[in-house]
Amino acid sequence: MRKARVIGILGSATIIRNGRVIDPANKRDEIADLFIADGRITEKSEVRSQKSEIEEIDAKGLIVAPGLIDMHVHLREPGFSHKETIESGARAAAAGGFTTVVCMPNTSPVADNPSTIAWIRDRAAAVACVNVLPTGAISKNLAGEELAPIGSLAQTGVAAITDDGHCVQNHEVMRRAVEYACMVDLPVLDHCQDYNLVANGVVHEGYWSTLLGLPGWPAAGEEAMVMRNILLAELCDHHIHCQHISTAGSVRLIREARTRGVKISGEVCPHHIALTDAAIQNFDTNFKMNPPVRPLADVNALLEGIADGTLSILCSDHAPHANFEKEVEFDAAPFGIIGLETELGLFIDLLAHKHGKIGIARLIEMYTAEPARLLKIDAGTLSIGARADVTLIDPELDWTVRVDQFQSASRNSPFDGWKLKGRAVRTIVGGKTVWKL
Repeated sequence: MRKARVIGILGSATIIRNGRVIDPANKRDEIADLFIADGRITEKSEVRSQKSEIEEIDAKGLIVAPGLIDMHVHLREPGFSHKETIESGARAAAAGGFTTVVCMPNTSPVADNPSTIAWIRDRAAAVACVNVLPTGAISKNLAGEELAPIGSLAQTGVAAITDDGHCVQNHEVMRRAVEYACMVDLPVLDHCQDYNLVANGVVHEGYWSTLLGLPGWPAAGEEAMVMRNILLAELCDHHIHCQHISTAGSVRLIREARTRGVKISGEVCPHHIALTDAAIQNFDTNFKMNPPVRPLADVNALLEGIADGTLSILCSDHAPHANFEKEVEFDAAPFGIIGLETELGLFIDLLAHKHGKIGIARLIEMYTAEPARLLKIDAGTLSIGARADVTLIDPELDWTVRVDQFQSASRNSPFDGWKLKGRAVRTIVGGKTVWKL
């Protein structure tokens, strides 16, 4: 397999021929050609009227999808460029098939003010090869005590507010945050972790934590905050999205609330269905993540939640760390793994091929129309006139994960050497090919 690379556009108009065009936002699934001109999806006649060179891409056997969206990514800038930069993270996103990423605010300084948001936007405009959408913090300095200026953040155009990496423990503060977010029509994303229940836990509380003598993290530490968010979503009549759901209890709570019409949703990361807590037995810190990987019963519940629509969004929680930070005792290592370059392959392999829980069309919907709808962004569609963000996917391509070939600046992945089926082979942003295999 050739190493991924970033390349430029070959012409101002492009025809993608003979692909299986899957556009869930328009309920489209057919073998067809896709036409791009001046950075937009267009009609055939407009492409033919172009006087400049027309690039033709043969997509036979490939899926032509709207550009994929990952709404849970840590790009680490400003403040932690030894882990990742906006530039390297954007390249990793492109290599994974993503045209839009939503970056979390746990930077230094924290993205809790308009000036930091402006810096991120300017930096992304200068160096990123994909669309980078910043989020703003719920609370000042992610401390959970005083609200960030949510109205001012909304005016800067943040995609959402979240304290991801932290969780507001004070329910009154969280209630006011949701009320303010409702007034300015901003989605609220929440990292569900009750600090009192989780305490110093580093792995799932159960058989393996006991056997290995590691501090346990009970499932209830997540579920208590999922329940809190359901109550607040109902009270405030505003949508709350629960990040990186990992337990059967959380799935059950969200399913019941959604049947009652509560504005609540949840997302799944690939490591929470690809791994169980048995993976920690060798004390490899690349298997340490927040929330932790859980037993098989929780994995099966997540799979059922994906299958029945309870969990509606797929994402990575891409969390880069430098090697020296992970090469310490398990307790002392930071939580998190990188995921932008492996998540699509893992989800296609696990959900579509091995478990057969959902078809490829639904999988693409969970990466396009669903996050675009939640975030209220103009993305995730191949409608005429839409920005030409397109991902070409080979669902049958066998490949092996090689972290030494990653575009990311970090290498903290537990999936090195895994053999997967299905991956993106070309990523197009605004009509330009920014990556191809």
